[in-house]
Amino acid sequence: MKKVSTVTKIILSVSLLTFSCAKNKATSIEPTPILPIAETTLQATLPFPMGAAVNVSLLKSNSNYRNLVVKEFNSITAENAMKFASVHPSKDVYNFADADYLVDFAKANGKRVHGHTLNWYKSLPDWVTNFQGTTADWENLLKTHIQAVVSYFKGKVVSWDVVNEAIDEDGTMRNSIWLQKLGADYIGRAFQYAHEADPDALLFYNDYGHEFGPTKRIAILNLVTSLKNKGIPIDGIGLQMHTRVTQSDANLASAINLAAATGLKIHISELDIALNPDNNQALTYTSALGEQQAVKYKFIVKTYNAIPKSQQFGITTWNVTDADSWIPSNYNRPDWPLPFDAQYQRKAAYQGILDGVK
Repeated sequence: MKKVSTVTKIILSVSLLTFSCAKNKATSIEPTPILPIAETTLQATLPFPMGAAVNVSLLKSNSNYRNLVVKEFNSITAENAMKFASVHPSKDVYNFADADYLVDFAKANGKRVHGHTLNWYKSLPDWVTNFQGTTADWENLLKTHIQAVVSYFKGKVVSWDVVNEAIDEDGTMRNSIWLQKLGADYIGRAFQYAHEADPDALLFYNDYGHEFGPTKRIAILNLVTSLKNKGIPIDGIGLQMHTRVTQSDANLASAINLAAATGLKIHISELDIALNPDNNQALTYTSALGEQQAVKYKFIVKTYNAIPKSQQFGITTWNVTDADSWIPSNYNRPDWPLPFDAQYQRKAAYQGILDGVK
């Protein structure tokens, strides 16, 4: 056997050591992971809460709908699940099943819940519309309903539309069953009853038509200012903003800015922008229409974002996608009023909302 010299041994040892170190070094370096780029969403981008009114049946049955709500919104309103007829179907019976589902869904997914609505002239069960009793009996009916519902959700629902749509188109008090039985002061008492049941809940007066023109807008502002001046516990105004692509920017700006001038919190509470207000049965969605809608969404968001931050309660769209909107069925026409299309995809309106806070 050929002898290996001492020098050769040393060279071999050093070579093996170098190879071993190089090998260890190479295998100890992990590849740098390619991190996913954080996807832009409404709730992550907007500097105020972005909400949607949601349909509980769709939340339960449609995973695309549910996933979109989870992904895009951090505030939710019950579209129908907390209205009088839903939660109080009989005089001595309350049914909170759907409302509970919504509240549990919100809690599990880190979302705020806005309650809608404690008092409205619509969505009343037959036992209320057929109720026979004295003024005191009607007062007890109003108080009992409000306090039972608000108490039940105390600590779970952060805010309520206490009274909804009490002003008519001409600026007079709406001739509702509540006005007929209890007089105009029922509004203030409704707020007091809600506040007694949950002193921490934020309480809103909610109505549509602020952007139609001065007649109804002034009447609404006079009402909320009068409540505030009387010391009634009112915290904010809900501007429903069921509007249309043809509405003037001047009217939209007046609606938002004059409401904010009251000093109350402002909630754009039921936003959608109709593209077919003329009920054209042959109209189809085009990219040009979508861009017009995006410009209008941008203007509303931009105007809202300019009011004092302390007054920005948030913006809520009325439902989630065009497929779920109330407008096509209610007006029996094609329309596309929301930021997502019927296939749950973002429309130009979505970018319009994001552009409103740039």
